[in-house]
Order: sequence, then structure tokens, then C-alpha cells
Amino acid sequence: MGVSSPDIRGNTLRVYLYALKNGPCKLRDIQHDLGFSTPSLASYHLNKLVEAGYVRQDADGRYSSVKDASGEILEGYTNLGVAVVPRLFFLALFFSIVIAYFAYRTLTAPGYTVYLAAASLGVVATLWVETVRLWRRLVTWT
Repeated sequence: MGVSSPDIRGNTLRVYLYALKNGPCKLRDIQHDLGFSTPSLASYHLNKLVEAGYVRQDADGRYSSVKDASGEILEGYTNLGVAVVPRLFFLALFFSIVIAYFAYRTLTAPGYTVYLAAASLGVVATLWVETVRLWRRLVTWT
């Protein structure tokens, strides 16, 4: 999109998500709401985003996200209301429910689909590992 496409993560990602969620905002609002110690720290992250083409500054000095850039930054994620969650979260949740059901059936009727439960457990473990990996990339809120 921009001249360079830096790896957007950490505080820079937090600034982008703030601009995406809140719309046009001033530098001081970003500094205050995200807990940056100085305006220059917020400015540093905003400048990275502006240079990459993910955020723009209007004539009044307000910053806003470029909507079509969210697909690049948030690849593998989806918006759920105001929250941004990994897409694999839904599959992980579904298969967690399935494995819980099979675990219950295995306890109440011994020998009932033990292999299916084991396979489901493998799928659930894989999905949760990938979901957590994506969440860690997205959320570094400290």
C-alpha cells in the first residue's frame, strides 16, 4: 500500500486499532487513551502508520485509519462488534464444544467413539494453538 510495508505490531498496532475503532482522533487523545508517556511516542507510531499508508492525517491534524488497509494489517482476523478476534476462534470454539460432547458420551457410554474423540482433540488443540498465536500477534496490550 505505502512506500514500505513494515510489520505492524505492538504499540503501532495498538495505535492503528485505536484509530480504526474511534475514527478521526487527535494525537493527544491517542497519547492519553493508550497511556503513552509523551506525545512524541504517539507521534512516532502514527508516523510509521502514515508512511506505510495505513493512517492519514486531515487538515485539522486528526488521524484516521484507511479502511481498505485493515485487510492487510488484520489478515486472519475478523471484527466481532468492536472486538477484533482471530478467524480460527470460531472453529476452535465449535470443535471445543464437539470434543466436550464426545468426552461426555465416552464417560456415559464406554467405548463410544473414542477414536473420533481423539481426532477431535487433535483438531481442537491445533485450532487453539493457531488462535492463540494470532491473538498474541494482535494483542500486545500491557
